[in-house]
Amino acid sequence: MKRTEEISMTEGIHRVKISMSFPLRWVNSYLLSEPNGKITIIDPGPRNSETEQEWSEALAGLGLTFSDIRQIVLTHHHPDHLGLSGWMQQMTGAPVRMSTRSRQEADYMWGPDSRINTILPDYYGRHGMPEDKTEQIHEHMKAFASQITPLPNVTPIEDGEWLNMGGKRWVAVETGGHAPGHLSFYAPESMEILCGDAVLPQISPNISLQPGSDPQPLLSYMEGLQRLGELNVKQAYPGHRNPFAQFTERTVQLLAHHEERLQKMTERIQESPANAYDICVHMFGNRLGTHQLRFAMSETLAHLQELIRREVVKQELQPDGTFYFQI
Repeated sequence: MKRTEEISMTEGIHRVKISMSFPLRWVNSYLLSEPNGKITIIDPGPRNSETEQEWSEALAGLGLTFSDIRQIVLTHHHPDHLGLSGWMQQMTGAPVRMSTRSRQEADYMWGPDSRINTILPDYYGRHGMPEDKTEQIHEHMKAFASQITPLPNVTPIEDGEWLNMGGKRWVAVETGGHAPGHLSFYAPESMEILCGDAVLPQISPNISLQPGSDPQPLLSYMEGLQRLGELNVKQAYPGHRNPFAQFTERTVQLLAHHEERLQKMTERIQESPANAYDICVHMFGNRLGTHQLRFAMSETLAHLQELIRREVVKQELQPDGTFYFQI
């Protein structure tokens, strides 16, 4: 795989493909060249010995070193985006910038006092997930610690704040749904957007309902898509897959995709009341690996929460302490 490439649509932006787990295989990091020879890095990727080496090789291939890093800017808190930022900060002293809300979520998910590796499996269990699956989720959640250690010291970015990156001015656009406090960066003069995982070509960003986080993530996501879709974008640089031009059309497609998913879930519950795990299996099948099962279960719960908000379904508590959903 070619690790580093200059984006042909514009000068001064390089995409660096950093390895991550299957099925996505790599995350897009972006390296923006400053007029003074320094660089801004967007989303350096997950941390392990392989990705550390990939960055050393990518910088060397461009005639750069870690000392040339002026700042590290994060779209959101997920390990495949935030992971190496604390390590890079230790090496360079460069500021790491992300939204206040995103940093709060990083602490909740990955901080020293985090209990998410027990909270999340218990939550899934109350929604019908079998015990053998919840135990796998418990072990799975513990495995992320090495990918994000150390967490960075963060200089906050506020919604609407202007940043100078790569010789251009970009405005921060904060949206939710995929990740609370997710930031995209829009350059109105060149009509480019660094959109992280807010809008992806070909695949739909995961929308997860998790206890202690955004209580209405699908609503947050759809409102964010409408806001992003109003921007005049010629070229979008996403966190996964390839840069693309049809940005506004893609926001419309994603909104339609979630409406279709809500309708399919409604039809399933009309057949008979069900718990979230049974609905998850109906929607996504029963052959998912642990990582994909977590995404599918939280995505199912996010859509069910939106159906509750719309007063299409209601959630009922059973005598055994588990929940089910009915029209």
